[in-house]
Amino acid sequence: MPPTFNMPKSQLQCYGELVYCVGDDLLNKCNIGESPIERFKAVLAWNFSTLRPLIFGVVPYNPILGETHHVSKGTLNVLVEQVSHHPSVTALYATDEKENIQLLWCQYPVAKFSGTLIEAETRGKRELKLMNHKETYVMNSPNFILKLFPPGVGWGGTYQVRCLETGLEAELTIGGRSFVGLRGTPKSIIGKIFHSSSKNEPLFDINGHWDRYDLKSGEVDVLYNAKKAISGLKTPIVKDPKGVWQSESGVVWREVSQCIMEKNWAKAGEAKKDIEENQRMLMKERKSKSETWVPKYFSVSYSKENGWDCSPLQKTIPPAPIVVSLNN
Repeated sequence: MPPTFNMPKSQLQCYGELVYCVGDDLLNKCNIGESPIERFKAVLAWNFSTLRPLIFGVVPYNPILGETHHVSKGTLNVLVEQVSHHPSVTALYATDEKENIQLLWCQYPVAKFSGTLIEAETRGKRELKLMNHKETYVMNSPNFILKLFPPGVGWGGTYQVRCLETGLEAELTIGGRSFVGLRGTPKSIIGKIFHSSSKNEPLFDINGHWDRYDLKSGEVDVLYNAKKAISGLKTPIVKDPKGVWQSESGVVWREVSQCIMEKNWAKAGEAKKDIEENQRMLMKERKSKSETWVPKYFSVSYSKENGWDCSPLQKTIPPAPIVVSLNN
């Protein structure tokens, strides 16, 4: 991919931002609910905040093997590592010792081509643990959709969120049909919350949009205010330059990003080619020595039945040299 089609940011940074770049502190609010259903709705609201607007025509860098992204926001510490390059597999682990929250993602895209669109299913594990309540929430992700004609990018498909301990579940569809057959808009979310023992008897119906705040008449409980959640976001800053790892995304792609922002496309292309050629050289060296690359912060496994799986090698993530200030 030529740098003219790249945004000056790695895909690892994009994954990390889904966790730490939120205007409203939705993740910590998951702990506040007094009942299981209130906590479940808070988890759904946080889940919706991970759906961000996509820009057609530009993509982030494809992370190199072993690339990392380590950022803190308040007491939340986030670490992302690229644990495989072919196929592309990313591991994310975040911990908040004060709130007693753990978040683990292991994700990899599987693309399907269909006529005028490309649909990528994000497979892997997504778990949110509220340790104070001994609750684990398991969720997957909607599909990434690239339309070639008419051109556009977005989210689509059906996905689920469920709590293993309480039996509460949600089934959600983006841009699909409602339960009465009405067609949703491309950015609509339609779904229901139910107990696993009675799927056909929903506790709540969900109807709205992931990118804006809809105020409807009638008996409505506002679950998620998109404008409040994904506006006024703060840019991460380097608090401790000496503590930044050489594998950090901003370090790996520093020269390429600088050239893109300066619109020096020739130099950006050369810098990107140097990174790619170095990766090919390291791969050849490992192959000649019959060596297998091992991730530094995660253990990784693969099986035909369950796909890729990742586990953190440390119980908690330490504070990062890169920080995001808390919103007032």
